[in-house]
Amino acid sequence: MATKIVMEALSPTMEEGRLVEWKKNEGDAVKVGDVLAEVETDKAVMELVARAAGTLLKQAVVAGTTVPVSNLVGWIGQPGETLDGGAAAPASPAAPKAAPAVSAPTTSAAAAAPVAAPLAEGRVKASPLARKLAADRGVDLARVAGTGPEGRVVKRDVESAPVGGPSGKPAFAAQKKTGPAFIDTPLTQIRKTIAKRLVQSIGPIPTFYLTSEIDMERAADLRDQMKAVNGDQGKISFNDLVVRAVGLSLAQHTACNAWWQDDSIRYWNEVHIGMAVAVPDGLITPVIRNADQKSVFEIGTESRALAAKARERKLMPEEYTGSTFSISNLGMFDIEHFTAVINPPEAGILAIGSIAPVPAVVNGVVVPRKRMRVTMSCDHRVIDGATGAEFLKTLKLLLENPAALL
Repeated sequence: MATKIVMEALSPTMEEGRLVEWKKNEGDAVKVGDVLAEVETDKAVMELVARAAGTLLKQAVVAGTTVPVSNLVGWIGQPGETLDGGAAAPASPAAPKAAPAVSAPTTSAAAAAPVAAPLAEGRVKASPLARKLAADRGVDLARVAGTGPEGRVVKRDVESAPVGGPSGKPAFAAQKKTGPAFIDTPLTQIRKTIAKRLVQSIGPIPTFYLTSEIDMERAADLRDQMKAVNGDQGKISFNDLVVRAVGLSLAQHTACNAWWQDDSIRYWNEVHIGMAVAVPDGLITPVIRNADQKSVFEIGTESRALAAKARERKLMPEEYTGSTFSISNLGMFDIEHFTAVINPPEAGILAIGSIAPVPAVVNGVVVPRKRMRVTMSCDHRVIDGATGAEFLKTLKLLLENPAALL
């Protein structure tokens, strides 16, 4: 009897996965541990591996199909073996099937129908968001080099691609719009998870917000001094300093380093900070573990490596789970102030705004000073107003006297 291949739970929160691409064809020999397919989970693109040896007898789903965990995706066995349901497997390896041609949709209904990802756009692999952005900008995906997994074209590739045709003029200036009035793009697994988590957070959690403005003049001087002395080896970012300061502040204020657990509150003695990172089609939060015990330089090296893996959808589950507090930084987008959504079961998240020179009174004189606004979202079931305020007071003290962070 042939062995079933099922959609496995490749991450702790995964409920379904989208089979992005088969790596083995029907009739291919398979060893235990061979990669059968790539699967998009709620957090990353991961590998589905063989749990039995033999021949890939049948692919039960086509690429692009979303499959619930534990559901069938194929069979492994010996040629001629009986598959589940009584059907016989091919007696000899089957030749790979030619990809069917895919024509452009001419109606709204056709546009909404999902197609196998590798077939569209002349076999160009691209994320749904990249395809939509390319259509809006008049970018030919066939001319765009993909930097995503397996050369997949993602949002950043389209954003950096030249717009329009050979003339260099924007496509919208030379073309009349044709085709459907809208396109319904199926939700990616990560976008489904984000939507579910937001509903869990915004509705049930009684949230209040605390905002503080921090003088970052000394922090800016420190960064310049470190680079002047050590060159790129001593380069640190404002975000590295913030993560370090948050780690030390949480170690002092454990009431903010906590999880709400319905029938209990878990106060963590370890500090694991989640950093919100924008990725194609969504957001993911890689974790700096034991952030209070790491130097600014260690935090910088680790955070950059994790952010790169996050954007490539290559994070492992242990790299994005288990945070005790989170940080969301939109300062690089010139956002002065915003509020972030708590990531349950955590009790707090810190929103970091941009650093900009503003008029400030120093020793009775108005002078320009680099300032940064931060806003802490607090779960009131765990954190009281005074508790959050004390945490922010310590954070402000550390960032305004950054030598303590080294």
